[in-house]
Amino acid sequence: MLRVDWNIVKLVVLGCLVVFLFAFSADRQMNREISRVDISFIGDNNMYITQETVSKLLIQNPQRSQKEFKEIIDLNGLEHALNSNPMIKTADVYVTVDGVLKADVVQKKPIARVRTNASYYIDDQGSYMPLSSNYSARVPLVTGSIDKNNLSNVFEVARKIQNDEFLKKHVFEIRQDKKNHIYLRLRQYDFIVEIGKPTSLDKKINNLKAFYKKAYKENRLNSYSNINLRFESQVVCTKV
Repeated sequence: MLRVDWNIVKLVVLGCLVVFLFAFSADRQMNREISRVDISFIGDNNMYITQETVSKLLIQNPQRSQKEFKEIIDLNGLEHALNSNPMIKTADVYVTVDGVLKADVVQKKPIARVRTNASYYIDDQGSYMPLSSNYSARVPLVTGSIDKNNLSNVFEVARKIQNDEFLKKHVFEIRQDKKNHIYLRLRQYDFIVEIGKPTSLDKKINNLKAFYKKAYKENRLNSYSNINLRFESQVVCTKV
């Protein structure tokens, strides 16, 4: 007589039940309607791009989209649409278990503003970023001979300014000439600071700080028209 191992039968039944419940739950989740859209901006509180703009990128027809099922929403396509926006650094788009379409957005961060025949920002990755009608960043101006497709020199200097408290406080303009030589202008003083090519930048900036500290103490900063830092071992000053 064939004996039935009830332990095996129980395991098989339990396994079938788990598979059924999982399939049922997955089907309900996939066919759940999108209830709403929730957009979160991560990091910087300065709003260069608005929630309304992001919503329009996510949903071209809100009445139709809110009734769409999760299974027909192309999350990768939505992420691509957001990441293609020149104001956005990264975006993560997903749907929660309760049917909320969420977008976590990180905006680009401007560190300099080009003002030549065209106006735009340079972001902290050295890339182009358009100006925003919603918010204006307080960053150094970039003037002179600027090629939108070759921002490496001014980006290197702008990044140095962004990360240095002394420069961030005092520098308001970066100018590049046709030979790609860099010049700085400081707030409150009329002299020009010649950087030259942005090589040995740390050494040149240290020389500038040492000169500034000494000249400020001696009340001589208004006596100069030009501060030349092109020579790493010295600071060459031209008096007014």
